[in-house]
Amino acid sequence: MKRLFKDIPCIRGGNIELRQLKSEDASALKELTDSEESYRFLPTFLFEKKYDDSFYVISRMYDECLEDSLILGIFTNGEFCGLAELYGYRAPFLKISVGYRLIPRFWGRGIATEVLGLLVRYLFSETDIRYITASVLPENEASAAVLKKNGFRKALYSVPEDWGHARLEKTDKWIKKSTAHKGEYTFL
Repeated sequence: MKRLFKDIPCIRGGNIELRQLKSEDASALKELTDSEESYRFLPTFLFEKKYDDSFYVISRMYDECLEDSLILGIFTNGEFCGLAELYGYRAPFLKISVGYRLIPRFWGRGIATEVLGLLVRYLFSETDIRYITASVLPENEASAAVLKKNGFRKALYSVPEDWGHARLEKTDKWIKKSTAHKGEYTFL
């Protein structure tokens, strides 16, 4: 990620702010990581679950983790409600993958849709990214709906993928493509 971002971005829009986590966010992060419901449709090897101590996770997140992914806290009206992640950057293809997870008490408010929209706008306007992808378990209908609302299309169905579970998970692959047109971006 260090190749894509000179500095860790802070992205704002509406009531949402995506920013680097600070030590004072540790107890809220713990609420997220302790929620089995939040991780029901996610891989087992996410960075914030690597260590039990949320203070330690935050202290390591922007050096140990930054080579492979960028994790930003999601805040609505100043309150921590989840994480957004950029990962799988492939410079030759100008491609990156996105993911998000919210504390359940924030579900159903349109936050994930707004967060993904902010990420898409930022990536297509502030970086040279041309393709944004996401992997979703087919039974995660809420996440599929968020992707559809943001103009992603399902490109591959039921692709076996290692999510750290006892067996390979069948995931659907979603993509959003941008094309530069006279200095502006048209989203497909």
